[in-house]
Amino acid sequence: MQSETFHSLQQHLNQQVIGQSALVEQLLVALLADGHILVEGPPGLAKTRAVKSLADCIEGDFHRIQFTPDLLPADLTGTDIFRPETGEFTFQAGPIFNSLVLADEINRAPAKVQAAMLEAMAEKQITAGRKTYRLPELFLVMATQNPIEQEGTYPLPEAQLDRFLLHLNVDYPDAEHELEILRLNRGEAKGEASQTLPKISQEQIFAARQEVLNIHMAETIEKYLVRLVMATRKPEQYDAKLAQWLELGVSPRATIALDRCARARAWLQGRDYVSPEDLQAMAFPVLRHRLLLTYQAQAEGVHPNQVITHLLALVGSA
Repeated sequence: MQSETFHSLQQHLNQQVIGQSALVEQLLVALLADGHILVEGPPGLAKTRAVKSLADCIEGDFHRIQFTPDLLPADLTGTDIFRPETGEFTFQAGPIFNSLVLADEINRAPAKVQAAMLEAMAEKQITAGRKTYRLPELFLVMATQNPIEQEGTYPLPEAQLDRFLLHLNVDYPDAEHELEILRLNRGEAKGEASQTLPKISQEQIFAARQEVLNIHMAETIEKYLVRLVMATRKPEQYDAKLAQWLELGVSPRATIALDRCARARAWLQGRDYVSPEDLQAMAFPVLRHRLLLTYQAQAEGVHPNQVITHLLALVGSA
């Protein structure tokens, strides 16, 4: 069992990223479920610190990419470089060739860069010229979006949003956690020694992923999962309000993501079975970015979280 190692990692991250336990848990869920995560929230809420702290504890390379409107696909993927001494072109790998990649403010990149990122996330490969290059076996993208600024941004298309396993909203910490953050920062500025970093090898991560896949899910839980998904596609069969809110339901990719994430959450909590609470907890980060709301819902200021809350109230687990 690899659970003790991951519990130590989770405790360490919670001490480094104070007041963001949900962010820490979802990062580990994405790692265990072999998926990518999109984090949205105001600046300064430790989004970068969280993934950097995770990278420090994992065997593998980490790279942060700052997305800007003038970024080119080659700046992300790499390109062929001419070598005068040999008279040949050789491929120079870009920053995407790392195990953990932080795509900072991904919605500032133009469509061509987003398309290159989509191929990397979906296929774990990139194409340069006529050749295709495989990315590392362990490959996790954590992308951030700043919801405050809209100028100079390129909204991610639904097809790319669907490639993210999870979408997490990060909010401000409370007063108690704010005080802990202040003291932690002061201690780091003084150079005070921190605790020993837990180290996890890639082999341990792959072994943990197999354990997650072996978590038991009863047939009743599977049917509950499918009912939740089907309710987004045929909302008129459940409730008039839900039908007014939903323009388009989620795809089978959401079904698979909810299954994998619920198993990962159960495993992190030390259980060998999936409970309805696992599905309900993971429904928000899994479905939030995949639901397409109607113009009426958007005009009324309806948030996807409201839709999911209403969905869970309508669809029973029994």
